[in-house]
Amino acid sequence: MKIEVLGTGCKKCTELEAVVKQAIAKSGKFVQLEKVDDIMKIMEYQVVSTPGLVIDGKVVSTGKVLSIDEVVALING
Repeated sequence: MKIEVLGTGCKKCTELEAVVKQAIAKSGKFVQLEKVDDIMKIMEYQVVSTPGLVIDGKVVSTGKVLSIDEVVALING
């Protein structure tokens, strides 16, 4: 599983990255985490409001910081 946090470094983007790290630890799954701050790559996902969360190539959230439990639920599918 690959998770990407899309964002250019704003406060919400940093918060979401921290939440995702905690959710990965809580889920116990092996996950590849990547922080994407290249605006061109972010635009490829057609995300206009950061932070964005992408799981296995699919955008699952934009413009908000999810809770740890919300991210765990997304990871567990």
